[in-house]
Amino acid sequence: MNLYRRGMEKVNFLTLGCKVNQYETEAMQELFKKKGYKICNNDEICDIYVINTCTVTNLSDRKSRQFISKAKKLNKDAILAVVGCYSQIAPDEISKIDDVDVIIGTKNRNKIVELCEEAKKSNIKFNIVSELTKDCGFDVLSIDNQESKTRAYIKVQEGCNMFCTYCIIPYARGPIKSRPLDDIYKEAKKLSENGYKEIIITGIHVGSYGLDLDENISLIDVIEKISTIEKIDRIRLSSIEAGIISYNFLQRLKNCKKVCEHFHLSLQSGCDKILKLMNRRYTTKMYKQKVSMIREIFPNVALTTDIIVGFPEETDEDFNETLEFVKDIGFSKIHVFKYSPRKGTPAFDFKNQVDGNIKKIRSTNLILLSKEMTTKYLQEKLSQKHEVLFEENSNGNRLTGYTRNYIRFNIPYCEGMKNKVVYCSGLSVEGEEMFGFPTKVKV
Repeated sequence: MNLYRRGMEKVNFLTLGCKVNQYETEAMQELFKKKGYKICNNDEICDIYVINTCTVTNLSDRKSRQFISKAKKLNKDAILAVVGCYSQIAPDEISKIDDVDVIIGTKNRNKIVELCEEAKKSNIKFNIVSELTKDCGFDVLSIDNQESKTRAYIKVQEGCNMFCTYCIIPYARGPIKSRPLDDIYKEAKKLSENGYKEIIITGIHVGSYGLDLDENISLIDVIEKISTIEKIDRIRLSSIEAGIISYNFLQRLKNCKKVCEHFHLSLQSGCDKILKLMNRRYTTKMYKQKVSMIREIFPNVALTTDIIVGFPEETDEDFNETLEFVKDIGFSKIHVFKYSPRKGTPAFDFKNQVDGNIKKIRSTNLILLSKEMTTKYLQEKLSQKHEVLFEENSNGNRLTGYTRNYIRFNIPYCEGMKNKVVYCSGLSVEGEEMFGFPTKVKV
């Protein structure tokens, strides 16, 4: 490897996985930009390649390795850094791959630039993956500008203590670690000054925010603090668990005014037997009670969720229970996942693994139901007035954005409305989107 070239200026990021990974990639990109590097497109030949990996399934591990191979083929002389969840779980496995120069897990990513530069100068490989403990503290990565110029993610916490039996993430991300509230506020304030109108609060297990802190604060305190920023019009929660829902929490959310009427309330199964096997810590009865609370306080709410089909020991009867429960709740959209055995998790060794063809059939059936529910929800909301934050020019002839309750809304292209909150009326529903026209720009 030619490590003595001068003028290393270009860096390319290849990112797998969740919204948190996307946020962390943008934060690392900002670190490189501040040192004068140019961020390149995927197929451009660069001096440094950073692979931000995922390990949620065995397939994710394989894709991470494929990304590493792709980077090596683009420029065999480049510095190659592999970071993230797969690095944290399998650093020794990655270290055996030729030409990987830097290995970082899910902490110390703020050292990415200096390690890549040191690898170039010294021809030394770095593996700084270490054990994740409760004493590690929050690994601060902040962003002033993101790719979208309308909605910005802010990561408020790291880690998870729940240990669902199918999930490797508590091992890859470690125990919960909450970001200091003042630091969150400063990032949100900076983003608002740079023109962002909506803040999306994200993390690995957002509802656990504050449990590791000495101060008596929780997620609602984060939301209330951000809501005081004048230029922020909206605050959206990325995903929460049923356990955080209470009348006090919901009423304080309502009082914030800026909180969007959209809750992604993770379910995973509508069958109590399967929920227990998953170690989900709630029953369908409890979940339904939480949904009733939400709809009482937020009558115009959109409820979305995740469901895993084909979990070990899930029978046809169990799956039908899930179908009936989903219909009863009336979600506006369901994200459906076929269970994928993940080595290193308890469920990997469970008996009665479900056949792949059965998983596929159940997934198809649930996706079809989800589409029906989405159409029904959109038709019900069509006659309402909608508050839309427009964020992109779609197909050159229309603007697209999202309502507060997360409906994708389209209007004919209008000059000067991008990154504006606009009151709109709906005309039609096509697929999972609504089409209409603007009536007034929100002052």
